Amino acid sequence: MQHPIPCLFMRGGSSRGPFFNEADLPADLAQRDRVLLAVMGSPDRRQIDGLGGAHPLTSKVGIVRLSQTPGVDLDFLFAQLQPDKDTVDTTPNCGNMLAAVVPFALETGLLKAQGDSTTLRVLTLNTDMQCDVMVQTPGGQVSYEGDAGIDSVPGTSAPIKINFLDTAGSVAPGLLPTGNVRDLIDGIEVTCIDNGMPLVMFKASDVGRTGYETVEQMNADTELKARIERLRIAAGHAMKLGDVTTKPYPKMTLIAAPRHGGSLNTRSFIPHVCHDSIGVLAAVTVGTACVLDGSVTQGIAVVPPGNAKTISVEHPTGEFSVALEIDPKNPQNVLSAALLRTARLIMRGEVMVPAALYR
Repeated sequence: MQHPIPCLFMRGGSSRGPFFNEADLPADLAQRDRVLLAVMGSPDRRQIDGLGGAHPLTSKVGIVRLSQTPGVDLDFLFAQLQPDKDTVDTTPNCGNMLAAVVPFALETGLLKAQGDSTTLRVLTLNTDMQCDVMVQTPGGQVSYEGDAGIDSVPGTSAPIKINFLDTAGSVAPGLLPTGNVRDLIDGIEVTCIDNGMPLVMFKASDVGRTGYETVEQMNADTELKARIERLRIAAGHAMKLGDVTTKPYPKMTLIAAPRHGGSLNTRSFIPHVCHDSIGVLAAVTVGTACVLDGSVTQGIAVVPPGNAKTISVEHPTGEFSVALEIDPKNPQNVLSAALLRTARLIMRGEVMVPAALYR
C-alpha cells in the first residue's frame, strides 16, 4: 500500500523540486521529515526511488501556506535535503525555489490572480524574511512564457521579480556577524557576511588558485576542499553559528577579478560541492560585500557609482545581476535588493510514499 500526497513539481530559478500545501503534509515534524525523505528518495546517492535529482540543487522541497502575519499573503518553508544523507534542513533559505512560491499558490487556488500581473508578499519562515514577488498573470492565469533568461537555465520564460525587504542577518546574528567587515581566520583574510545567506568570502589567490577553474576542476581538487572545510568550520564559530560541521552553511565563496564585464568573479561551494552558478541569496550577499568599504572585494570588484547599483556577479555558467539601493546617509547600509528569476510548472499530480509512514 502507498499513500498519495498532492504536489506540484516545479522549477524555481536554477533549482527544482516538489511543492506542497502544508495542509497535505503531516503536522508532526519528525513524521513530516520522514515523508519528505521518502518523497525525494534519500538517503541514496542516485535518489533512484524518489523525485530527487542526485544533486543538492535538485534535492529541494517547498512547503506553502496562507499567512496569518499581518500584511503577508503567503508563508514559505524551504527544506534542503541531500542525496546521500537522511537530513531535512529548514534552517537556510533558497531564493531560487522562492521564485516558484507565488505560481504554486495561484496554480493550486490558495490565492487568485490580481490582473495582468500579481504581486504577493511572501514570508520565508526559515529566516523570517519578507519579500514581494511579482509574476505575470494575463487573463488570470500564470504565464510561464516570455523572453526573460537566466544563466544555467535553458531557454527563456516569463520574468518573476523578487524584491527583498529585509535580508540582513538571515541566519547569522547580523549582516557582519563577527562585527568586522574583514577578518583573519585560519590564516586567510575573509569577509564573513549574511545578507540573505551566510557566506565566507576570500580571494582565490589566498588559497593558491586563480578563481577561474572549472566546476569539475574545483570538485576534483581534494586538497582545496579540505582547506576550505577547515576555514569554514573556524569561520562558523567566528560567525556565532556554532559547530557547522553538519550544517549546509556558511557557503564558501572564492573571488577573483571579473573577466566578462561583470563586477566580480566567483566560485561558490554549497558548502562542499562547487556550484555550477550561484544561489540567489548568495548573489545578493556577494553584491552587498562589493559595496562595503574594507571588504575582501575591495580593489578587485568593479562597482558602479551612485546609490542605485547593479552588481553583476560572474559565476561558472554566466552572471547574476543584483540591483542594490544604498542608503545615501550611510553607504554601508543596503536598503533593498531586487532581482529577476523565472519558474515553470513541470508536473502536477500525487507523489506516492509508503503507507507505513502514516501509521
